[in-house]
Amino acid sequence: MERPQPMDRLICGDVGFGKTEVAIRAAFKAVQDGRQAAVLVPTTLLASQHAQTFAERYAPFPVRVELLSRFLTNAQVREVLAGLADGSVDVVVGTHRLLGEDVTSRSWACWSWTRSSGSGSATRSRSRP
Repeated sequence: MERPQPMDRLICGDVGFGKTEVAIRAAFKAVQDGRQAAVLVPTTLLASQHAQTFAERYAPFPVRVELLSRFLTNAQVREVLAGLADGSVDVVVGTHRLLGEDVTSRSWACWSWTRSSGSGSATRSRSRP
């Protein structure tokens, strides 16, 4: 994450292997570099769980974590989208809602997603910083 060109890394492992921990640390590195991070997950339940985990881990730091999924009200979605656009949201965890055309960022630096998110090449190219 120190080089100017994007890097792709594949992390494989069973439950408990530490994949989420790698995503937490990569997102934190992006935020510490003044950039934003997104974590794409396949279900709304997992999005909620990950958003809570990220928020708990970042609690001692000035990092704003938000959730973006279909369970938010329109007003909440607008608030999260505005925060992404103006840079006040540091990390967003969400479902495929993150891939919407209205989701913009001041400075993406890190995208993480699970294989089961259905992230083909079109998804990866859409999410490129």
